[in-house]
Amino acid sequence: MTLATATKSRRSAKSGPPRKPVDHGAWFLVLPALIPILVLSVGPLLYGIALSFTDAQSGRTEPTQWIGLLNFQDLLHDTLFWDSFRIGLLWAVGVTVPQFFLALGLALLLNQNLRFRWLARALAIIPWAMPEVVVGIMWRLVYHPDAGVLNETLSNLGLGEGRDWLTGTATALFAVIVVGIWAGMPQTTVALLAGLQNTPKELHEAAAMDGAGAWRRFRTVTWPAIKPVALAISALNFIWNFNSFALVYVLTQGGPGGRTRLPMLFAYEEAFRYGQFGYAAAMGCVMVAVISVILAFYLVGRLKGGDAS
Repeated sequence: MTLATATKSRRSAKSGPPRKPVDHGAWFLVLPALIPILVLSVGPLLYGIALSFTDAQSGRTEPTQWIGLLNFQDLLHDTLFWDSFRIGLLWAVGVTVPQFFLALGLALLLNQNLRFRWLARALAIIPWAMPEVVVGIMWRLVYHPDAGVLNETLSNLGLGEGRDWLTGTATALFAVIVVGIWAGMPQTTVALLAGLQNTPKELHEAAAMDGAGAWRRFRTVTWPAIKPVALAISALNFIWNFNSFALVYVLTQGGPGGRTRLPMLFAYEEAFRYGQFGYAAAMGCVMVAVISVILAFYLVGRLKGGDAS
């Protein structure tokens, strides 16, 4: 073997297998889906971030000026915003956690071989098909202090007289959390039901033959199979609930006394009631940062789980 041949062989070994040429024509197939995302999502997000560093206001005749981090410095001392942030976390956790356990129980029930199971599944997703505005109006009628179904039922059962659930400072947040659980439970149920149906029945039959009870079969067979779906839908539900707007706005508009004012409602009021667009954009940036951190923890956990498996 000559020196040139040996050198060429070593270079070929280092370089590895030949790389496939990049198909630039494939980008044209992606563009129809990529352009709406860039225009409707990425573009407004970047504009909002840029707006947070300005003193943009409605009805202002002077040109908008760049003020740097001044809006964020004001946010650090805005107790009302951080109070809304605390309420938003209470709302998100208070809706997401009970919603998951109730949806899990309903999914386990709907996964059984019951009569009229198709009808029960159809009825279970009705709240998902209803717009949030309609859900809010319907539950305002349920909570109505004089003619609401809830107060009428409690009165007939001898459990108390009429109560204004949505305007009482002690009950308003609890009342909207109940509505949030009811409205979002169908999508969680559908996701968990799909995971249950993908679980091999042979595993349950083998566990039953080994003498495992219902709880042990769930812990050793069912839960490991649906755990990825459960983690994914819980993370998405927390993000959706934290960013809620329409449902709570229709129910209480953030009242009474700010007891149900979520961060999104607070930013909306600053922007469209008081005209502080720059300040509201800074609030949006803080919320995006918080959601990004939550997503980062979720993705890191998923990657570690994937490596472990």
